[in-house]
Amino acid sequence: MCVERVHLLLLLLASGWRCVSGIRVFTAGDVKAVNGTDVRLKCSFQSSAAIRASSVTVSWSFRPLGSGHEETVFYYQEKPFPPSEGRFKRKVEWAGDISGRDASVVLRSVPFSFNGTFSCQVKNPPDVHGNVGVVRLQVVSTASISEMLILCVSIGGAVLMILLLVMMVVSLRRCHRRRNPETNHTHLQHEHNLMSC
Repeated sequence: MCVERVHLLLLLLASGWRCVSGIRVFTAGDVKAVNGTDVRLKCSFQSSAAIRASSVTVSWSFRPLGSGHEETVFYYQEKPFPPSEGRFKRKVEWAGDISGRDASVVLRSVPFSFNGTFSCQVKNPPDVHGNVGVVRLQVVSTASISEMLILCVSIGGAVLMILLLVMMVVSLRRCHRRRNPETNHTHLQHEHNLMSC
């Protein structure tokens, strides 16, 4: 029995057999987007095999909320192959960089019908087995209250900072004029003489 295992091991080694670990795919998980806006579906990957741009493939698919069949969203191999028909025609663009291990896409002007689960699958032969990355997209009618509050506070803070800066400059100029009244009188007299000419 032991001799048979040794022979099998030698046979596997002689035939070039090697252990291949699975490719690992990472996504953002849950993503919200406002109806009519663009959203980036992030997908990155790690592979134990060297990255050869000519052999890496990326497949994006979509399953709508509730009942519905899975649809192809996008395919990439050396170049992008956007869909030529269906709900994603002219709605999805390649935003990835294979050498940077990025397989992201951008959805343009997302409608409510894009609510559902997007799957990102990457293969880098011989590293073809591994997990499929999943992004659950929720298209909403408006930004949430907390997002709007953060935006308002940010804008208000920027306006306040500008007003404070203007007030400081004006105060410094007044202070400088009060400390040097002779300079101000001379400056005004010089301006009056220039205007008289």
